[in-house]
Amino acid sequence: MHEVLFRLPTKVAMQIRVLGCSGGIGAGLRTTSLLIDHDVLIDCGSGAGDLTLSELSRIRHIFVTHGHLDHIAFIPFLVDSVFESLVANPLTIHLQIETLDMLRQHIFNWQIWPDFAKLPDETNPVIQYEVITPGQQITLGGRNFEVIPVTHTQPAVGYRVQAPGGGSFAFSGDTRSTDRFWQVLNSYTELDILIVECAYADHEEALSQIAGHHRPSTLAADLRKLHHQPALYITHQKPDQEEQIMRELSAMVDGRELQRLKRGQILNV
Repeated sequence: MHEVLFRLPTKVAMQIRVLGCSGGIGAGLRTTSLLIDHDVLIDCGSGAGDLTLSELSRIRHIFVTHGHLDHIAFIPFLVDSVFESLVANPLTIHLQIETLDMLRQHIFNWQIWPDFAKLPDETNPVIQYEVITPGQQITLGGRNFEVIPVTHTQPAVGYRVQAPGGGSFAFSGDTRSTDRFWQVLNSYTELDILIVECAYADHEEALSQIAGHHRPSTLAADLRKLHHQPALYITHQKPDQEEQIMRELSAMVDGRELQRLKRGQILNV
């Protein structure tokens, strides 16, 4: 049974199902993937593999934050598993041009995996790409997806998603200390839910800088840039560091209630 940890008192307009939110693997751990309602994924890490075939076949769009393996690894398996259902209704993958180049060169290259953008043939492929750029907004079924640049080791973005009823959530994707993400969120009057990464404990300062991820001290500093008071969930923690990261964050972040994002949670906006 999925646990509902945050619910607005008004009618639910959009649902976020946490399929995976870990910075690694292990028993019960899955890498990043969020299911929006029934038809949109943000990232497609190993968490997407827990969906049933029926659920997989209903996905029409994937919004990718960046090209690291823990965020894209299950795109090839998803497409292969529901290939027949995609012939008539192709899957659209929204991603930056740099990420598209990575997928074409390193994944869908006929060596690691078939090029599904050319199957069953080039005029009728089961996947299609939609190149996105920071600042762009895409509307799907009344939901607005805004692309926000973040600072990582490769071109990466987060997203602000607004529900048809006006509620909103934001997801940082992978990032270290950054500015534009917070500036965009502050340009709106409200933010209901924020999912933000903090991969390493504070003693991993050098590694977090090399890897382009937050640690508690850098995330605490960045959260001071945010004017809103959303329900705040911490994601992408490295296995076996989760409790230490949350303890350190709680000691450094004043005036905000922190919750660790967990696989299987359902958040309603």
